[in-house]
Amino acid sequence: MISPSMNPRHSLSAVLAIAALVLLAPGLRAAEDFKPAPAPAWKLNDVDGKAVSFEQYKGKVVVLDFWATWCGPCRSEIPGYVALQKKHGPAGLAIVGVSLDQGGPEVVKKFIAEQKINYQIVMGDEQVTAAFGGVEAIPTTFIIDRKGTLRYRKVGAMPEEEFEAVLKPFLE
Repeated sequence: MISPSMNPRHSLSAVLAIAALVLLAPGLRAAEDFKPAPAPAWKLNDVDGKAVSFEQYKGKVVVLDFWATWCGPCRSEIPGYVALQKKHGPAGLAIVGVSLDQGGPEVVKKFIAEQKINYQIVMGDEQVTAAFGGVEAIPTTFIIDRKGTLRYRKVGAMPEEEFEAVLKPFLE
């Protein structure tokens, strides 16, 4: 996690270097040693300051995506998430983007409008990244099943079709 005390240019460089490494090493995408576990409870504010909590998504399949507006691989996945939310929302899919932008909600709000994002976006913090085992690179994405169990984690971007194939069994 990038701490507020770090130089933003150095932080960005470090995160981009890690993201590039992840994208160049496909074996790191989905953690093969990932073990299902109860999803941590979380409560974060959306870009308008309204509280959003994991409790609101009981009974749904939740895709929890840690991302930032300045992250190229994160940005590349957003159109796919928009399409998946539209396609599978009626079947109980809820995509929640957890923005790790340090520029604040206004930066994210503008980005949401520009990209026509149709799913919930909340503002992340160090507590939520720690609760999910630490987010060392973005995007980091989790699938949480209808019973509230973490079932899948990927680090790095993945093509929409490939991610949909991973997601579909949880929606059935």
